[in-house]
Amino acid sequence: MTYQANDERYSGMKYNKTGKSGLQLPAISLGLWHNFGGVDTYENGKAMLRTAFDLGINHFDLANNYGPPPGSAEEMFGQMMKTDLAPYRDELIISSKAGYRMWPGPYGEWGSKKYLVASLDQSLKRMGLDYVDIFYSHRFDPHTPLEETMGALDQIVRQGKALYVGISSYTAEQSEEAITILKQMGTPMLIHQPSYSMLNRWVENGLQDVLDKHGAGSIAFCPLAQGLLTSKYLKGIPAESRAAKETGALKEDSVTEEKVAKVRLLNGIAEQRGQSLAQMSLAWVLRGGRVTSALIGASRPSQIVENVAALSNLDFSPEELASIDEILK
Repeated sequence: MTYQANDERYSGMKYNKTGKSGLQLPAISLGLWHNFGGVDTYENGKAMLRTAFDLGINHFDLANNYGPPPGSAEEMFGQMMKTDLAPYRDELIISSKAGYRMWPGPYGEWGSKKYLVASLDQSLKRMGLDYVDIFYSHRFDPHTPLEETMGALDQIVRQGKALYVGISSYTAEQSEEAITILKQMGTPMLIHQPSYSMLNRWVENGLQDVLDKHGAGSIAFCPLAQGLLTSKYLKGIPAESRAAKETGALKEDSVTEEKVAKVRLLNGIAEQRGQSLAQMSLAWVLRGGRVTSALIGASRPSQIVENVAALSNLDFSPEELASIDEILK
């Protein structure tokens, strides 16, 4: 059956201006890091993408190495572009990244111009696109001059292969230098993609100030701490969870009793707010307007529906924020 997007898809979503640019991102974006690879069920991935877009999520975030195997998430998304999303291309914000290992040898990872340009060319072929809307340097490369890495991003924009560029997981100091270099080249740095959640607040130690200073946006990945800030772990580690899987990024030994105790207390505040823990966690990341978008992952469509419902209550009282800070102290 031919896919027809929901006519009301933009009525319930909140869109935020990305820094000082003209680009607006949905407050909730969908990442394809997990559950969209070659080892996953295509029909489930298709259902999640359709659900997301029908709810107004028009930003889909990928990377060259997403899968597994690496590259397969982009291939899956490329198939969805052909069968479902092609008529809506001009409504979509599609992003990809390069930085982690993709092929053998010295030019298969990190931040050289050789690697970044070649990787994006491969990503465009996998997705069947002429350009991506945002292309990121996925991680800082200590072995390559930052001028070369940023020069590659500048070249990619000038070649029309990306409309905007960003960086991911750079420190405040590295971000300051990268933004300055790009500004001198005439290509503004649009956005930073850091990890950020109630259990991981490193961006508050300078990075957010750098981004505000230069008018750049931010999109937080792992705002639910890879599922830890959901109801999933309140009673232990479920067999189907990421922490229980050897291949999962969330390791079982990172789900400590101390963390779970804090999560249970946070869940109590969420219940008082009439939200699930996941919904409150997303609202907390978006509080105050310093984060442009919260980047969620999902394993089934119902999780996307639940997460988007967080937007119905984004406000926190001073007492709620103080209680959360006390729990996390």
